[in-house]
Amino acid sequence: MKLEPRDLGDLTDLAIMAAVEAGQMIAASIPQDIEYKPGATSLASQVVTEIDRLSEDLILEVLQPSIDRYELGLLTEERADDGGRLTADNFWCIDPLDGTLAFIESQRGYAVSIALVSRCGTPLIGVVYDPVEATLWHAAICGGSFRNQQPWSLDQESTEDSSTEPQSTEEFEASEVLSVFADRSFLDLEDHDAIIEGLGGIAEDMGLVGVRVDATSGAVMNACGVLTHAPSCYFKFPSNDGGGHLWDFAATACLFNGAGAVATDMGGEVLDLNRPDSTHMNHRGVLFASDEQLASRLRVLRTSQ
Repeated sequence: MKLEPRDLGDLTDLAIMAAVEAGQMIAASIPQDIEYKPGATSLASQVVTEIDRLSEDLILEVLQPSIDRYELGLLTEERADDGGRLTADNFWCIDPLDGTLAFIESQRGYAVSIALVSRCGTPLIGVVYDPVEATLWHAAICGGSFRNQQPWSLDQESTEDSSTEPQSTEEFEASEVLSVFADRSFLDLEDHDAIIEGLGGIAEDMGLVGVRVDATSGAVMNACGVLTHAPSCYFKFPSNDGGGHLWDFAATACLFNGAGAVATDMGGEVLDLNRPDSTHMNHRGVLFASDEQLASRLRVLRTSQ
């Protein structure tokens, strides 16, 4: 079913309602009934709680009428992929609680993520709600990105505090360092030290004072961190396992498109957000960057070492 601009507006409002309601429920909850998914490649991708499922139920209760009305498919983390995303013109792509490990540890870095994606893999709507900071991000195709209902662009001031006498990269303003947001698995890469050295070279070439790595959040809040800490990036190299799922990147890809930032695979191609053979994104990797100059340097980071 073809969606008109008015339909996209109505669906964006609906996704915002669902994300905020689920996020407020999460903010008022504590982790319970922690389980571990079989076959996952990292602790962060293994853990799931009853709150994940309650959030998903709440979101679907809000979105179900739109699924029926607009003949939408559905892909959500806590339910099996029924293949409807491959036959419907558009589908909801939902992560009801991204960053569950941070949630379990009572740390910031988790979020609700809802996207509407076309069958060809284009993100049409992206909504993210951060329950810790009560921050809402949203975007719709060709309509710009918004943070707490206000237009957002990457040239806006960083939310970090500055220091009058910086002594390390932790004490410099965000605009003076290269901020690298990463999954915890990044810290365990065999060539981690070489990558950090390469990132340092990129920072130096860009006239920055160093590299600041933040590996505390889930994929969704890592991407949102890039939007508020330019110059910055979040990336995952292609691999034979892991690599995140479609629902980890669909909503934030829409936010980046709206903000004029970079959201591609590690080869510079458009993200494959509806690959038919898998929901994993490991085949081509993922790259979120605040600008194309930085993105182009990151794409050759491993090959240039």
